[in-house]
Amino acid sequence: LDPRRYFAGAALAAAGANAAILIVSPDSAATPLLRFVTGMCMAGIYPVGMKLAATWAKGDLGLVVGILVGALTVGSASPHLFNAVGGIDWRFTLALTSLAALAAAGLILLAGIGPNTAPRRPFEPAAVLAAWRSPALRLANIGYLGHMWELYAMWAWLAVFLQASFALSMDAADAALWAKLATFAAIAAGAAGCIGGGLVADRVGRTRLTAGAMAVSGACCLLAGLLYGSEPLWLVALCIVWGVAIVGDSAQFSASVAELSPPHLVGTMLTVQTCAGFLLTLVTIHLMPVLAGAAGWPLALATLALGPAVGIWAMLALRRRPEAARIAGGKG
Repeated sequence: LDPRRYFAGAALAAAGANAAILIVSPDSAATPLLRFVTGMCMAGIYPVGMKLAATWAKGDLGLVVGILVGALTVGSASPHLFNAVGGIDWRFTLALTSLAALAAAGLILLAGIGPNTAPRRPFEPAAVLAAWRSPALRLANIGYLGHMWELYAMWAWLAVFLQASFALSMDAADAALWAKLATFAAIAAGAAGCIGGGLVADRVGRTRLTAGAMAVSGACCLLAGLLYGSEPLWLVALCIVWGVAIVGDSAQFSASVAELSPPHLVGTMLTVQTCAGFLLTLVTIHLMPVLAGAAGWPLALATLALGPAVGIWAMLALRRRPEAARIAGGKG
């Protein structure tokens, strides 16, 4: 399939499902179904976009994929800004994000396919097992899972955490507004981390960059909880650092998998990696409010540091393997 048309179709379906929530009752059975369709369409956008971007790489795969993930990061942050500007009317956010997805469906058709394209082959369902059978791919995927354990839980609950913290030192309305703006700033700052991470990883190695970024983000998990209820300015500054580090390594896991995979399986391996990571996020996204309610935000956020700890181990183990010579032009 032409990845551009597949991407466009997925974006159109996502836009339609997102906009359809505006015409159904929010508490109807149709709403979670439409949300499911929107989420499912991500599989036609994120890994497909990475594969398309990889066809243009010339010794700078980390940067190329980093730019794409940076765009994803800004897109993930934008609803918080839309919500802050639009006030409490959730319909404004849904309408604007649906229009953004509609624009994406048209823009992707203007993209070209680069020269690094493998010959097309029939789909091989059994090929998905290579993601676990290959020791190098297995370690890269474990590193990605450690990263994803933290990432989307932080993105999903940061606004709630900040609002609860800010409410201890300002009135409720101001706390809500500043929490939305601070969340947008923290998540959007990750775009700079993605591009910077790509530049650094192409020069010093992906395993080093990912391990270093996870060390910083893991430390931020612990420090953010300790700063709960403290001076808002210090907490926002820490969250911006967290936002840069938490996603600055994301593209490098995908770039590593692309470099470690047989050329004709790059799309399959990227999709397997992405699906496993997004599935894991269900655990921490649902775990966070339970832990925050039972033990408080400091402990809830501290549990997110477990993912980076496992991810650091996996990427350093990958660095010691001979297959690491295929990553980042031999830099590992």
